Amino acid sequence: MTALIHARDLTKRYGDTVALQDVSIDIHAGECVGLLGPNGAGKTTFLSLVEGLRMPSAGVVRLFGGDPRDAASRTRLGSTPQATALPEALKVREVLEYVAAHYPAPTPRDRIVEEFGLDALLAKQCGALSGGQQRRVAVALAFVGDPALVLLDEPTTGLDVDARRALWDAVRARHAAGCAVVVTSHHLEEIEQLAQRVVVIDGGVVRADGSLAAIVASVARRRVTLTGVGPDEILALDPTASLTVADGTVTAVVGDSDALVRALVTRGCAFSDLSVRGATLEEAFLTLVAPGDSTKGAA
Repeated sequence: MTALIHARDLTKRYGDTVALQDVSIDIHAGECVGLLGPNGAGKTTFLSLVEGLRMPSAGVVRLFGGDPRDAASRTRLGSTPQATALPEALKVREVLEYVAAHYPAPTPRDRIVEEFGLDALLAKQCGALSGGQQRRVAVALAFVGDPALVLLDEPTTGLDVDARRALWDAVRARHAAGCAVVVTSHHLEEIEQLAQRVVVIDGGVVRADGSLAAIVASVARRRVTLTGVGPDEILALDPTASLTVADGTVTAVVGDSDALVRALVTRGCAFSDLSVRGATLEEAFLTLVAPGDSTKGAA
């Protein structure tokens, strides 16, 4: 099966700065892929190459088997960039109709309006919308053309918790209808909610690529939460632990939770409210982008 996105040894340089180096990724129909990485990691650069907005310095990128710079290769692509720029004088209804007119078989407007909760906004000018409302419209526009693939770059920037969750539901509905999705986000919870596959990029290099469960499982760290023991006592037993303290509860992210608990018992530490669980995506992410830095891990 031809990959929707095919990248091999993809490199992008800006002068002496290497934004991407030898990146190889294939993304297929039906996938929902989360791109994770700190600021400047190369996520947006990768999307810009896929969209044909920039040319690679080296390597190959194909979109639906063709050159992304060819307009014919982008007819089944939808995207929402980080920055929202809607025509201020046009009403939301007019913008939806204008964008839909560029596609041979757009998604029915009523479906987009319902899934993205736009009914109350249709008669409003885009310039009168709040930042969060503009963001919701911008994400909805990415799906208007009934695309086979959508690229969402930080889709919920500026949204409150309720609006973010509503937008997740809408994106899930479009994905369930058959649209492949690639999403970048600084909200790690967002990737956990949307993606089945995670690609971690740092310093322009792919650090990890696998299922959400595999990425989390690849980090051999556990989160231990307890009360009655101070952080200094835990660090004396495990100097590599990453610690946070809140309201008398200590949370330690450690490599061997069993060894830590045994050591606490052996020393006769009077701890209580003990809980142990696996690493979260955030803990996995921090470990992957900062290998060898064991001070990172609890957030």
